[in-house]
Amino acid sequence: MIKIPKVKLNNGIEMPQLGYGVFQIPDANEAEKAVKNALDVGYRLIDTATAYQNETAVGKAIKESGINREDIFVTSKLWVSDFTYERAKKAIDASLQRLGTDYLDLYLLHQPYGDVMGAWRAMQEAYRAGKIRAIGVSNFYGDQLKNLELTMEVKPAVNQIEVNPWYQQVKEVAVNQREDVRIEAWAPFAEGKHDIFKNELIQQIAEKHHKTVGQIILRWLLQRNITVIPKSVHRVRMEENIAVFDFELDDADMNLMSTLNRHESQFFDHRDPVTIEQIFGKSLKQLR
Repeated sequence: MIKIPKVKLNNGIEMPQLGYGVFQIPDANEAEKAVKNALDVGYRLIDTATAYQNETAVGKAIKESGINREDIFVTSKLWVSDFTYERAKKAIDASLQRLGTDYLDLYLLHQPYGDVMGAWRAMQEAYRAGKIRAIGVSNFYGDQLKNLELTMEVKPAVNQIEVNPWYQQVKEVAVNQREDVRIEAWAPFAEGKHDIFKNELIQQIAEKHHKTVGQIILRWLLQRNITVIPKSVHRVRMEENIAVFDFELDDADMNLMSTLNRHESQFFDHRDPVTIEQIFGKSLKQLR
């Protein structure tokens, strides 16, 4: 079994460099099977969220895996409809209950909207109470991260953002790394957009190293000191995605990968008012 290296977060706890994400697997049976397969393959970081609607399945898979709970790094996220102090306190306990665990290794604010400070205060309390080993954010830009750092007592340990060859986020990655906040990449394959798995340049690098396009992308992210959480429900792909620690990209490879940057999100602009209302409006109005 492949052993995944770990990195130390800014509060001293260790987190695997590569994990398994369960976004877009709402079916409980499918999610449970996928997590069991991922754990069997060797993944020890499982990333879920309240919004994914599969925390219960994830918890069941972990419990039935036979692996010690302390050997699995479990991440979940608070949704914006619970972004107040009181709602966040209840939501944290609800996530723990659904996952069937008495602590989370990492808990994130899923988006930078709503009463961020109130929700963060609740997360700080849960962190100090031992319910959460590390707290962080997701989809925060540098200024939003700095605002939180300057206002709150506990510094975010992780910022989970979109990073892939089409949207490399060079500036944002640098800002977070300078602040000693670990970047974790979601959608590393951009969900296949622009025929990423058929890209000639990445294919050339893959042939050079006798690896697949997906493995080159994951290795490129790891060498940028970014934690990555690829998702697949297919066991063969899980096995492929974890086999990225037996080779290295050279400077020429890394430079070639940097030329693919399109400088725009492959999904939506987190700062576009119209998009924010369309995607998050209904949830945010629940806070009134």
